[in-house]
Amino acid sequence: MAAPAPGDPRAAASAVLDELARNFTYGARGAGNGSLSGAWYRRNQIHLFGVLLAILGNLVISISLNIQKYSHLRSAQQEHPRPYFRSVLWWGGVILMALGETGNFAAYGFAPITLIAPLGCVSVTGSAIISVMFLRENLRTSDLLGMTLALAGTYLLVNFAPNITQAISARTVQYYFVGWQFMIYMILEILIFCILLYFHKRKGMKHIVILLTLVALLASVTVISVKAVSGMITFSVTDKMQLTYPIFYIMCIIMIASCVFQVKLLNQATKLYNTATVVPVNHIFFTVSAIIAGIIFYQEFLGAAFLTIFIYLFGCFLSFLGVVLVTRNREKEHLPQSYIDFGNVPGKQMLDKIQPDSSGLSYGTLPDGSDSIKSPNGEKKGV
Repeated sequence: MAAPAPGDPRAAASAVLDELARNFTYGARGAGNGSLSGAWYRRNQIHLFGVLLAILGNLVISISLNIQKYSHLRSAQQEHPRPYFRSVLWWGGVILMALGETGNFAAYGFAPITLIAPLGCVSVTGSAIISVMFLRENLRTSDLLGMTLALAGTYLLVNFAPNITQAISARTVQYYFVGWQFMIYMILEILIFCILLYFHKRKGMKHIVILLTLVALLASVTVISVKAVSGMITFSVTDKMQLTYPIFYIMCIIMIASCVFQVKLLNQATKLYNTATVVPVNHIFFTVSAIIAGIIFYQEFLGAAFLTIFIYLFGCFLSFLGVVLVTRNREKEHLPQSYIDFGNVPGKQMLDKIQPDSSGLSYGTLPDGSDSIKSPNGEKKGV
């Protein structure tokens, strides 16, 4: 069959179809993404290895969190509880946490930031599944819906993330570090950070949005430095030594310093607000800041098709919604009842709420601390 002539309407239709196909297939730098086919796997083995490391790392983190939680619960049930740092089980959770974070760190050396950062939703949903299976927590309808949405969002993220295979060498990091895009971005970020820090420290504003925005601004610097350090280590192992360049140690210092201050601010947020509120907001803020950092510093969406970007952002939205549904009102279901109320017993007069006393021999005492009550004729009787 002869090819259509240049002026033929079929030629225009064929060109549109070819362009749409390019938007859904991995190819040169900046091309769109494709379906999870065999050709897709062959072209993206390095990225998939990074995705596998990130998913495994986040699953190990979720296991470690539940182990530490179980350690605290078991310690609270003991008659003479020991400090948590003396528990072998708690230290096992800490070791698993370190292994999981190591997997996340290594993943940045094999895949773009915009692909690895949103996979943090795996840790949240995985923790919910493990807590239901091993800690006997309730499985709610919102949990099932949130896990489904998070899984669908993860599929779209992996399938439509930017296909940029960069060899992160010291010279590449230096080139991006002095780029005008990054300079403008850092000036704006430092300005916003200083303004929020002023309101937080001087004006005493401790709203969760202010605290977690400060954390997110630091997190954007953290992911940039983490990818730089991890990428240079990977490049040193696979190609040429990069650890002799000063930029490697500069990025190491930035990574450690930003992590320390980020954890400090995050601890302040967890002291003021419950975990069910902090976790989803922090995940959303961190992911957004990391994506912006990857786009500006490493130019990971350079030349990407509009449809690819739209589906990628839709996948982010699904994962965010899934995390919110999984964590919503979870802590309120496990609030311990600190007293026994006899006010609702039919035919009984309510005296007061008896407060349990775990350290004494008696179950509870009256509000004035005495162990006796007065009878109607004025005589005291022992409780």
